[in-house]
Parts: sequence; structure tokens; C-alpha cells
Amino acid sequence: MSNRWEQFESYALGVIEGRERGKRAAVLRWVLRQLARIFAVLVQFRLRLYRWGILRPRTLGCQVLSVGNLTVGGTGKTPVVEVFARSLQEQGRKVAILSRGYKRIKAPFWERLKIRFRVGGAKRPPPLVVSDGERLLLDSATSGDEPYMLASNLPKVAVIVDKDRVHAGQYAIRKLGCDTLILDDGFQYLKMKHRLDIVLVDRTNPFGNGHVLPRGILREKIKNIRRAGFIFITKSNGDGAPELKKRLRELNPHAEISECRHCARYIQDVFSGDQYPLSKLNGMKVFAVSAIAVPQGFEYELKRLGADVIYHQTYADHHRYTQQEIIDAINRSLEKGADALLTTEKDAVRFPLIERRDIPVYFLRVEIEMLSGADAFYEWIARICYRPLEGATWPRLEAR
Repeated sequence: MSNRWEQFESYALGVIEGRERGKRAAVLRWVLRQLARIFAVLVQFRLRLYRWGILRPRTLGCQVLSVGNLTVGGTGKTPVVEVFARSLQEQGRKVAILSRGYKRIKAPFWERLKIRFRVGGAKRPPPLVVSDGERLLLDSATSGDEPYMLASNLPKVAVIVDKDRVHAGQYAIRKLGCDTLILDDGFQYLKMKHRLDIVLVDRTNPFGNGHVLPRGILREKIKNIRRAGFIFITKSNGDGAPELKKRLRELNPHAEISECRHCARYIQDVFSGDQYPLSKLNGMKVFAVSAIAVPQGFEYELKRLGADVIYHQTYADHHRYTQQEIIDAINRSLEKGADALLTTEKDAVRFPLIERRDIPVYFLRVEIEMLSGADAFYEWIARICYRPLEGATWPRLEAR
């Protein structure tokens, strides 16, 4: 069932991007365009309900900061959330990241029903605590790959998963003593009042084909980026992105705009945790495996680092790997004469544990590097969030 759904997702993406040809694809694009018009109207109407005060966001009495996108996936949001949370935590804040846990494996309906009865009728069960800021408490299947990855890399930051992030935020404040909440993928989450909205824009594909879902990849109209207080242009190449910056400035005259890129730092053995310098990739024959929104970027980075990518096995974004799939990938790696199997860190947390060690299995650790606007970013956060601790200095803007 999951494979069929992934095949459908792949076909639908091909239709949206125009890669699928023929009468059926053309008709489907027309249908999607009409649905997109309806969706855009509904999204704008919802925004107006909040603007008019008919719907009101909840205020939780602490700092609430959002990191999100206008588009669906592919902007490199998780490393930005990581460095943002670490920066706040190192400056003395008790931080919790609130995530919806996209594509996590949920407990069966009857198990969830039992939990509801256990906590008592109308009461809501507590949210899933991936990390309480001291211990990692859940696996990636239960929590979702991105929350698990954040919790693994941020040992002093709480990570909580719940579809209702107001409920999750209340739990973080009441039970864990948190004073700063970061909404992961929270730009469209209007039920909770935000102190700051940070929006990420992928320089390589800022707004897709310009259409909203389901005809394009936009979650809402481009003009709504005016709600952002800070805009990160991700995947920059250092040229300053003058045309994109000009357009963003026209859409949002008041936001700070900064550029950053995702830089590879090292490779790490998925199962042993051993780390190796990037120089190890130079000349290495690599069998790549990934299930991310933009697999081409991963392959390009491996080649840029000198690896010989002899094959790249791709799956739908957030694909949950089976043990047999990893064994098959290892077997194909050996057949093709690969020196190692390479994946992303996001994929690595979804790899099941296997006993086979015929070939090394590594993931590429990627971190954020600021190209412009780091001072403005930290000044902005310091100004709206808190008074810096005496003698404190800002860390570098990179996920370590």
C-alpha cells in the first residue's frame, strides 16, 4: 500500500512539474488548477478571519518563534531550526521545539482509545515527548524523522510532537519549565500567537511554478510572505541573489533578509557513529540512497566533494525504510563495485538496524553557514527575545 502511494506521489509531482506528458497529465493539471483556486480562496479567507479577530490565536505567556516555509518541503529547514534552538539555549533560554511529527508511525486506533480512557474521558492525552532536554525518549518511527534528528543533535533542548501545538506548548511550559517555544514548520500555524516568523526561501526554487497546492508547491500565495519578520534565503551560492532579494523586498519591505547555505562537514557511520573527514569521499565509489524532497541536491553535493556516484536509489520524501530495502541496497552496492553506501542524516534516522557489515554505510552531516546577515539575525533575536546574559557572546550560525 505504501509503495503504491509513493508511486502516486511521484507521478503527481511529475504532473505538477510538467515532466509527465500526454492527455491524461494535461487533464489532471487542469483539474489541479481548479482545485488550487479553491484552496487559495479558503487559505485567504482563513487569514482574514484571524485578521478581523473572528478567530483568535492563543497566547501562552512566553516567547513563541516560528520557522517555516511558503512551499512544501525542500528548503533545508531542519538544520536552521537546529542552529536557532541551540543559539537560544546557549544564551540561557529553556527551549522546546514543537513539531507535528510529519509521517510518524501512529499507534493503532484502539491503543489511542485506551490511552484516552486511561487519562480520563474528555481529557487529552499528553503529547509525545521525544526529548525532555535531558534524555532521548522515543525512536524515529514513533516521533518522526525530523523531531528525532533534532532531539539527537540538541541534548539540552526539549522536542515535543503533537498535531495540536497549543497543547504541546502548554505541556512544555507547565511540565518542562520551558520559556521559549520554537514552532517547527509553523508559518501557517495561526492558532498560537508568534513573536517572530522566520521564513525560508530556497534560492534554487523559490516558489515552484507559482501555483498553490495542489497545482504547485505553494502552501499559500506568495504575497503572504509579508507576514515574515526574517527571511532566510537558503541554498545560496554566494552571489548575493540580487534578483530574488529585490522581489522579496517588494513583497516584504520590513523583513530582515539573510543568505545561508548548507555545507557538508563530515561523514559518519550510520551504525557505529564513527566520524571521518570529507576528504575520505574523494575518489570513493558511492551507492547513494535518499528519500528527501530534493534528491538532486544530495547527489550534486557528493559529486562536488569528489565522490563517484555510480547509482542513486531514490524514494518518496519521508519514506520509511524496511530492513529488506537496506539489505537490497547493500547487495546492489556490492554488485556495482561501490566502496560505500551513502545517505543523508535525515534518511539515516529511518534506517533499521541490520547485522550486515559487508560495506560501510555512511551519512553526510550537513550544517548551516551564514553568507550574509548573521549580525542582523542575532541582533533581531536579542532585541525581541531577551536581554543577553552578562558576558555572553553569540555563537557562530552553524549547526554543530
